[in-house]
Amino acid sequence: MNTDHNPEPASVCVLIPVCNEEESLPMLRARLDGLQQRLGLRFRLHYLFVDDGSTDGTLGMLETVVPDGASWEVHTHAANRGVGAAFRTGFAHAAADVVCTIDADCSYGPEQLYRMIEQVESGEADVVVASPYHPEGRVEGVQGWRLLLSTQCSRLYRAVSPLQLHTYTSIFRAYKGSFVRDAQFRSDDFVSAVEILLSASQQGYRVKEMPLTLHRRVAGVSKMRVLRTICGHAALLVDCLLSRNGGYPGFCRRQEGKGSQQAGAPQTAERSCLATTGSIGQEGVLRP
Repeated sequence: MNTDHNPEPASVCVLIPVCNEEESLPMLRARLDGLQQRLGLRFRLHYLFVDDGSTDGTLGMLETVVPDGASWEVHTHAANRGVGAAFRTGFAHAAADVVCTIDADCSYGPEQLYRMIEQVESGEADVVVASPYHPEGRVEGVQGWRLLLSTQCSRLYRAVSPLQLHTYTSIFRAYKGSFVRDAQFRSDDFVSAVEILLSASQQGYRVKEMPLTLHRRVAGVSKMRVLRTICGHAALLVDCLLSRNGGYPGFCRRQEGKGSQQAGAPQTAERSCLATTGSIGQEGVLRP
């Protein structure tokens, strides 16, 4: 008698921070449908939204964004705290083999996650980051000032940090699930994107780049506070430059026994201020 059986598919959590994205959500729904069709037969997908203090209709529309039959949940911040704070909340609730973070404005196509997830799931990497500034990557239609800020930041981080990448600021990523429970970062804004990568590298996790195309935002407006972000990057660069921690910022501490073969204890984060149930096809529960 044949006793062979198929192993349970890997679980994938797609973490999506949102803040006043009412205009972007219809496009996000269409792109998530494509993601679900491409990944749904191979992986167990779960969508985790963190609403970071939206004041428009974003929160009420999130149920319409979820692909039919998909599992999902929402966590909220009472007031806007920043994308780093949204990651912190999301990481605390993300229980999956692979955890992905994507932009709600679809500046990277969500369906592009497939190859990134494959690299993490197969053990080739622990963190895979979208890299438009890689020699094989591309940028289309992005505002010049924003492109200049991001590319110059990446060049400076490459010069002063031990982690050698072409792109540090993209938040379109796939992480080994155990890492998000080890991640150390202090920023509540976009600087957290770099801090998370440095934390991964310092703890011995393998970070790889995936050349992709960065597209301009076509709906809604960016939530980045430019001056605050510039100051945050400057402070982090100085921290790396003056570091006595092998070039890593002072808040990065290697945890004994951590790395690509070990899982860490979950972080804590502020619990959601909203509890709701209901989804399209399957219950999505937001735990108080």
